[in-house]
Amino acid sequence: MTIKKPHDLLQPARPILSFLIDAPNLCSLAGLACTLLAIYFLMIGVYGAAMIGMIWAVAFDWADGLIARRMKERTNVEQQFGAQLDLIIDLVSYALTPAIFLLSYANFNPFFLLVAFIMLVFGALRLSYFSTFGLSGDGKYTGLAIDNNSIVLVFLFMFEGQVEHFDFSALLAFAGFSLAVLNVSQIRTPKLSGNPINVALLAIFTVGTTIFYGLGLA
Repeated sequence: MTIKKPHDLLQPARPILSFLIDAPNLCSLAGLACTLLAIYFLMIGVYGAAMIGMIWAVAFDWADGLIARRMKERTNVEQQFGAQLDLIIDLVSYALTPAIFLLSYANFNPFFLLVAFIMLVFGALRLSYFSTFGLSGDGKYTGLAIDNNSIVLVFLFMFEGQVEHFDFSALLAFAGFSLAVLNVSQIRTPKLSGNPINVALLAIFTVGTTIFYGLGLA
C-alpha cells in the first residue's frame, strides 16, 4: 500500500537507522524492550515479571513524549517518524500484550479468544482514529487513552490469588473487554501524560509496582 506524504515531508531520504540517533525514539524503543520482556514472561507464566515490564513500558512511553516536547530542534520529519514509531509500539504494548496476558493467564482456553480479539481490534481502531484526527478541539482524547489499559490491568493483577484461577481469568476478560469498549467510545478524556502531577504519580506507581511484584519474585 502506498501512502501519500505531505509536501513538507518530501526531502532526500535519510538512512532508516539514522532515526535511532534521537532521544525520544530511543526512549520509545526502551519501552518496546520492556514490552518484549513482558510478553516473554507472560508466555512462560512469570506474571510478576510481566507486570513489571508492562508498567515500565508505560513509563518509557510517557517519558518519550516529555523529552520530545522539550526538543525544539527536532525537524518535522523527525517528529512525524517518532509519531509513527509511537503508534506501532502502542499497538504492541497496549493492545497485543494485554490480549496475550488474558490468553496466557487463562491457559490459552479458546473461550477467551473472542475477548482477546476484540481487545486487539478495538486497540487498533483507537490508535488509527487518534493518528487520523488527533486530540479534540479542547485538547482531549476521544475514547479512553489506550495506555490506561496496561495501568488498570497491572493494578488489577495485584489482587490475583484472592479468587479461583478461572474466576480471575473471567475478571481479566471482563476488565479487558470493558477497557476496549471505552477505548472506542465517544467519551472525552484528558491527556494525562501532559500533566507533571500525573507524571509524578505514574513514577510513584511504577516504582511501587516494581517493588510489589519484585518481592513476589524473590
